[in-house]
Amino acid sequence: MKLFDLIFGRAIDRRIAAWQSDLIQRHIDEVQNIYRTMRGWRHDYHGHIQTMLALADRPEEIRAYLLSLNHDLTTVDTVLKTGNIMVDAILNSKLSLIKSRDIAVNARATVPAELDIPVVDLCVIIGNLLDNAMEACSAIPDPADRFIRVYIDVLRQQLYISVTNSALGRAKKSGRVYLSAKRETGAGFGLMRIDRVVERNGGYVNRQDEEGVFATEVMLPLTKE
Repeated sequence: MKLFDLIFGRAIDRRIAAWQSDLIQRHIDEVQNIYRTMRGWRHDYHGHIQTMLALADRPEEIRAYLLSLNHDLTTVDTVLKTGNIMVDAILNSKLSLIKSRDIAVNARATVPAELDIPVVDLCVIIGNLLDNAMEACSAIPDPADRFIRVYIDVLRQQLYISVTNSALGRAKKSGRVYLSAKRETGAGFGLMRIDRVVERNGGYVNRQDEEGVFATEVMLPLTKE
């Protein structure tokens, strides 16, 4: 039975890894397209100036033109730029979905351009952290009480990932293990995936909760010994 569970577990892991690899590639393509848009906007800057000069004597037309440019620039500026395109892809995809759920987001992230940590593993960790945070916030009736704070940086030669979110009441636990809101009988699949991937990369997970707030910290070594 244990052998079957081991083989079955590995097969599931391979299928999930393949799916996540395909997903992250699509996210990367989306972010690269945004970067191309940003470069195009800079390239067109001179043309915009010339157009505005031509419209200088037509205030209504120039106002409409400026509003259009402002919309384009606002769209570009909402992109979080960490310094690592892989992490940009994961974060921006998730944060866009979170904002669409009327959840306030405060995100700061700085990540080295090159990492030894496998991109699929980063996708598992960051993706599941944000999915869990979004799920907890979505259960709060008043959108004014929903928030997610994300902080990622390099601390003491490790990649530090912190996600804090609002929640209804306190999280349920069995001993030291946090239980999924969907599965009161055991730890959630997302939590287990995070723990497994962090352990595989020689990292550390710390979870804390208090009334109305849940926080997770992850530390991942930047270099393999």
